[in-house]
Parts: sequence; C-alpha cells; structure tokens
Amino acid sequence: MTKKSALPHIEGQSQEMRLYRVVAGKIQALIESDGIKPGERLPPERELASKLNVSRASLREALIALELTGVVDVRGGSGVYVSQVVEEVETALPEAGAGPFEVLSARRLIESEVAAIAARVATDSAIDAILRAVIEMEVKHDDYATNENADRNFHMAIARATGNSALVGVTEYLWNQRGRLWHKLKEHFQTEDLRLETLKDHRSILEAIASHDPAAARKAMRSHLERVTRTFSRG
Repeated sequence: MTKKSALPHIEGQSQEMRLYRVVAGKIQALIESDGIKPGERLPPERELASKLNVSRASLREALIALELTGVVDVRGGSGVYVSQVVEEVETALPEAGAGPFEVLSARRLIESEVAAIAARVATDSAIDAILRAVIEMEVKHDDYATNENADRNFHMAIARATGNSALVGVTEYLWNQRGRLWHKLKEHFQTEDLRLETLKDHRSILEAIASHDPAAARKAMRSHLERVTRTFSRG
C-alpha cells in the first residue's frame, strides 16, 4: 500500500512550493532514512541545517510546521524529538502562504518606509493614536492577548498616520499573515527580553514620528523588526 504523503497538492497552489514546506519534506525523509524512532531526538538545529543545506530560519519554520502536524515535538532547551504518532500523520502542513520569516522580511521593507512617511505627514491626532497604543502595550504588558492586540494597533496606527489607504491595506494584509505557524514560533522563541525591548523600540519609533524625523523613524522601525527576526531565528 502506498504511503500517503504529508505534503499533498493544494488546489490553486503554485508549482513553486513554499521553502519551509519543502524543508519539512526533507526532514521527514531524513527521519525515515536515518531510522530515527519516536521519542528519539533529531540532530541539533545547526547540524541539521548544514546537513540539509538550508538556513536556520527555514529549518525552524519547517520544524514548527511539523510540530503542528504531530510529526515532531519541539522542547525548549532540550531539542526536537520525533513524535510517537509520526507514522500516522496524514494531515497537510499548515498554511500554504508565506512563512513567518518571509513575512518579517516584507514587513522590514514596507513598514520601515511607512514609518518614514508617517513621520513626514502625521497629524497631532494621528500621533495621539500611536501613543495610545504604546501606552496600552506598556500598561497591559502581562496580559498577553491585550498586549498583542495593542501591538497590532500600534503598527496599524502608524500606517493610518500616512493618510494612504493603500499602505493601510498592505500593512493589514501583512499582519493577517500571522497564522498558526507564526503563533507557534512565537510561543517557543519569544523571550521576555524581546517583549521588554519591543516596548523600548515602540517608544523610539513614536518619538521619531512625533519629531517628524523620517530617517530616524525608518531606522527605528527597521531595527525593531530586525530584533524580532534575530530572536526568532536564533532562539
């Protein structure tokens, strides 16, 4: 009997499959070829990335995707283990769309320029809206759901401050790409240090926009998103 692939064709998906899904298939093939049994640990990420000739970021996305299907179990501080149900997995990997690091790369490019435009044209009321989101993040720091919503409000308020509805739509689209893969990655690798640094970053972005300094706003936003990328990719 032919074994059903965990990477089925998705109706309407382009021929060029998302890289993290390709890497996930390679990891599954390696588990089978190396005879790694349920409960046993995969090689360390650095070694695995070198063996598969992929970046750490793509590898990490693939591992998180496989965790969501039940193929592996990612244990912080310990490693990645083959799941007990590895032979029974028949579900598709989550999300055919962009992976978290692909989205972060787009956000660095687009939101940095959005912040610069906002710094040039933001009205007092628009700046007040950004400030309210910053304050809410600070006050609700320990309330994760409210804090995350305030984080979104902060970035959306900056987009609205440009007065350009197309930029608001693009920013909203990028935020809507944060699906199951993103949230599982965040669950494993977001640190308290990153959360505290995010508050500082947002204050710096706000101050640059309030000072109508496009260069500083662009730099502050890019630095913030680069910090997030580094934390999630290195862990």
